[in-house]
Amino acid sequence: MYYYDLTYIVLIPAIIFTFWAQAKVNSAFKKYSSVRNSTGLTGFDAARKMLDANGLYDVPINVIGGNALTNYYDPRNKTLNLSSEVYSQPSIAAICIACHEAGHAVQDAEHYPALNFRNAIVPVVNIAQTISWPIIIIGLLLTTQTMYGTALFNLGVICFVAVILFHLVTLPVEFNASARALEGMQSLSIVNDADYRGSKKVLSAAAMTYVAALAVAVANLLRILLIARRD
Repeated sequence: MYYYDLTYIVLIPAIIFTFWAQAKVNSAFKKYSSVRNSTGLTGFDAARKMLDANGLYDVPINVIGGNALTNYYDPRNKTLNLSSEVYSQPSIAAICIACHEAGHAVQDAEHYPALNFRNAIVPVVNIAQTISWPIIIIGLLLTTQTMYGTALFNLGVICFVAVILFHLVTLPVEFNASARALEGMQSLSIVNDADYRGSKKVLSAAAMTYVAALAVAVANLLRILLIARRD
């Protein structure tokens, strides 16, 4: 039992990093959501300009419920979905987040390889994420009792690796969308220098949450392997 408790140690740095990343993005959004951007454009306006500049006139922009950071581009029905705070506010945070999501739409239109790969593995990852822990636990329980225990454990680990792969491929997708947003906002004169600096801080902070998700997934896998090695 003491050994099992010790395995939690590998999770502590990742958990601390996750709390730090979440606090950082919340702080950046709170700060720059209260700062009006220089052009007075709302999140909707900025996203529409970026979409239209890339020929994506048919991509609709919907306003949705949820908190201010609940925004996404849906590749299944080609829609950009923004929370009300981002959709209608003329803040620095609103326009950079909206343009980030518009960046995903541009990725989709250009068949950005990392995005295509991530979209392709989503169904598999959803299943793997659901069954990985139950299979791993059953495998650990059966390892010393039956030949099927090791097989189940290995299958659970493979499922967990699939989840890690998803988090890993998410990084270039998100970093690229932010880079497209920043470049687009400059080229379309949506931001001035001060807006750009604020936008970069918001998007950089948001990117760290994806790094944190990967760190937690890797730490969990290491913990699982430590437990299995003990058995």
